Amino acid sequence: VNNCHERALVFMHKMPRIWIDYCQLMVSQCKITRSRRTFDRALRALPITQHPRIWPLYLRFARNLPLPETAIPIYTLPFPLSFLGGLTRFTDQLGKLWCSLADYYIRSGHFEKARDVYEEAILTVVTVRDFTQVFDSFAQFEESMIAAKMETTSELGQDEEDDIDLELRLARFESLITRRPLLLNSVLLRQNPHNVHEWHKRVKLYEGQPRQIINTYTEAVQTIDPLKATGKPHSLWVSFARFYEDNEQLDDARTIFEKATKVNYKQVDDLAAVWCEYGEMELRHENYDQALRILRKATAIPARKAEYFDSSEPVQNRVYKSLKVWSMLADLEESLGTFQSTKAVYDRIIDLRIATPQIIINYAMFLEEHNYFEDSFKAYERGIALFKWPNVHDIWNTYLTKFIDRYGGKKLERARDLFEQALDGCPAKYAKTIYLLYAKLEEEYGLARHAMAVYERATAAVEPEERHQMFNIYIKRAAEIYGVTHTRAIYQKAIEVLPDEHARDMCLRFADMESKLGEIDRARAIYSYCSQICDPRVTAHFWQTWKEFEVRHGNEDTIREMLRIKRSVQATYNTQVNFMSSQMLKATTNATGTVSDLAPGQSGVDDMKLLEQKAQQLAAEAEQDKPKPKDKILFVRSDTSRSELAELAKQANPDEIDIDDDEDEDAEDGEPDEVQLEQKSVPTAVFGGLKDD
Repeated sequence: VNNCHERALVFMHKMPRIWIDYCQLMVSQCKITRSRRTFDRALRALPITQHPRIWPLYLRFARNLPLPETAIPIYTLPFPLSFLGGLTRFTDQLGKLWCSLADYYIRSGHFEKARDVYEEAILTVVTVRDFTQVFDSFAQFEESMIAAKMETTSELGQDEEDDIDLELRLARFESLITRRPLLLNSVLLRQNPHNVHEWHKRVKLYEGQPRQIINTYTEAVQTIDPLKATGKPHSLWVSFARFYEDNEQLDDARTIFEKATKVNYKQVDDLAAVWCEYGEMELRHENYDQALRILRKATAIPARKAEYFDSSEPVQNRVYKSLKVWSMLADLEESLGTFQSTKAVYDRIIDLRIATPQIIINYAMFLEEHNYFEDSFKAYERGIALFKWPNVHDIWNTYLTKFIDRYGGKKLERARDLFEQALDGCPAKYAKTIYLLYAKLEEEYGLARHAMAVYERATAAVEPEERHQMFNIYIKRAAEIYGVTHTRAIYQKAIEVLPDEHARDMCLRFADMESKLGEIDRARAIYSYCSQICDPRVTAHFWQTWKEFEVRHGNEDTIREMLRIKRSVQATYNTQVNFMSSQMLKATTNATGTVSDLAPGQSGVDDMKLLEQKAQQLAAEAEQDKPKPKDKILFVRSDTSRSELAELAKQANPDEIDIDDDEDEDAEDGEPDEVQLEQKSVPTAVFGGLKDD
């Protein structure tokens, strides 16, 4: 029968019914050892969900055993087995499960077994939360062990063995606390073994332990997959080589760098950084020829060319287009190589179409330093052909400046062609600098009218916020070259095209210039024109300036006209403000409701009251906003008598023509007096022959 069950279990070892029958058969035969082994085989073979069908039979078998040494292990077996099953099912509660298992052994008195459980848990958990739970529980367990030992020693006295045991426990606890950063780092690396930053932290934790540092670097570069890495994997290789370099083992450092250049990094920049660090290490140790050889090797054309951004090709086939390596090689050639070798490097960079505007400028400056001026200008031309606006701005700016410094007015037509070429397609943001340089060229070496034409173009080509400043420069230069009268047309255009804020400033300056030239009527017309864009409540400075002008140069009629215009302009702005206020009031009343909503019979009266109150409030605010004149305005009849006005007019404007009071009175009368005509005879000779007729 036993053999029959064994043959059945070969194919049906997952069938709990077969195992139950077989176990019961073994127990009935009173074969203790064989029965225990059969129960153990059943638990191992069946899934954990079927264990509840086996355990009742197993425990009943244990209770009936005459040997306690066999029964006790059977009773202690269910918890660890259940725990092992829980680890696979409840992966989000691993910390609690490990702590529960350790606590089980602690309560059973198996302290060493509990310590092993804690150690295994710390080395297997993969989350910081689980690690924190296990570590805190482990530390608390060690503290309780130390406290229990000290309490026992104080009660029973201590001997040499107790001292050794206590020191051992203290050493264990101290070691655990010291290992915490390293253990936590191990947890993070188990989460993501390709985390470059954590590997660097691990190296720092081993500071002062060279062998451990080397092992860590070795493990890191072997573990990390550059395509999956978080961070810059090449930095580990560079740090590894730097470690050997710091310990004066240059051959080992070179070996590390050579291996690093063969790694298939994710980005070309990583490999380029390795080559540059390799070269810099040789430079630090004054191996200049070796550094040049390294960078020339890095920039050598591979057997199979590939585009820089072609990710299907390994980075070793694409690094020859890395600007970082070429830039370092160019610097080394300038410092250590010959003129021809340096020129060849720069030409190669341009041919590969990987140059930047700064590379072009550096190349041209290098040629200029060796007195190859035309070659330097050709380098600028090649750079201009490579780039478009706005990247070409720095090249143009440097090119034009250097060309003018070199030739001045000797090649004026060529310089003009360069400026026109630069301005063709130039964005407004960058036009100002080039236009000013162009105008300066014409002023110093060309014609003044050409310079004025350049300034004229500049006022329309620059950005709107720069036009005011451009007009100021234009006016200043025109006044210095042609005189202030030539600026009238410039002022007029500026006032037309500039926004109101800057147009006011231009009007004031224009009027001030005309008044200084004695053109009082022109200045007054400018003030009158500008007044239409000057709200008296906002631009009080303008009206005060106009008033002072009229006091100095005007008369009673001109001041009255100024005040009339001021009232007209203020009324215009008040009308606009009142209209907007009424709209706001209407929106407010519609949103919040009025009294008419509560008393429909009085709707018309109450709404009118609200509008009247609002109008009075706006009128009061407008009256308060009016600028308060500091001095009394002259020539106002209601304030002073006629004689006082005449005296004040003489004081204010001594050059004014004196007119008699009588004529003023005649002008004020409603109807003129009759004129007495004197009669006189006409001489006869005047009529000639007509008198006889």
